[in-house]
Amino acid sequence: MPRILLIDDDEHLAAPLTTYFARFGYTLESAVRPSEGLAKLRAGPYDAAILDVMLPEMDGFALCREIRKESDIPIVMLTARGEVMDRVVGLELGADDYVPKPFEPRELVARVQTILRRQRSTPAAANGNGTQHRVFDGLSIDLDRRQVLRQGERVELTGTEFELLALLAAEPGKVFSRDDILNRLRGHEAELYTRAVDIVVSRLRKKLEPLDCIKTLRNAGYALAVARSEAA
Repeated sequence: MPRILLIDDDEHLAAPLTTYFARFGYTLESAVRPSEGLAKLRAGPYDAAILDVMLPEMDGFALCREIRKESDIPIVMLTARGEVMDRVVGLELGADDYVPKPFEPRELVARVQTILRRQRSTPAAANGNGTQHRVFDGLSIDLDRRQVLRQGERVELTGTEFELLALLAAEPGKVFSRDDILNRLRGHEAELYTRAVDIVVSRLRKKLEPLDCIKTLRNAGYALAVARSEAA
């Protein structure tokens, strides 16, 4: 059963969510303090983490930042007000999705299901030998292992960042509109807004530096603009 970690200081939330997640085949464990949550994540493994924004010791944004120093585990943020700025900050720090409070348990389960399903459904490579490995000048993408090498060095990407890169690399040079990317990365159930795409693209670009392989086409979208390696 997939293991999910909830970090939320509302002690009355964990019990009903644990029961609800179990109905869908998930084991939900909980921590009320960030330090406890970090210890559990390190002991792991977990398949996803759900973080409240309002926490003791450190807020959810700071906690997200700490987790991203060590792990690319999918993260869902719980935002008390559901404000756009909270969502933007969470995404900029590496969160994969957000759910505004108050929320229906079914919606939270659906978001987690979407993220985990997205990780399992990376598009297969179009190489003639059937391998799921794409090689470009300075960039190597292993879809089986979900690993990326930039000039021979491994790059740690979040699930959302990897899915974006895999999508662009499936058809190098093709322009994907923001709607194309949103439909792929966030699922049809999630509330969509174009700022989310720009944030994920910005994060991915920064991690791939000094390579300049993601091009913006004004009012059109994004494309992977890097030559395939002869070794591909």
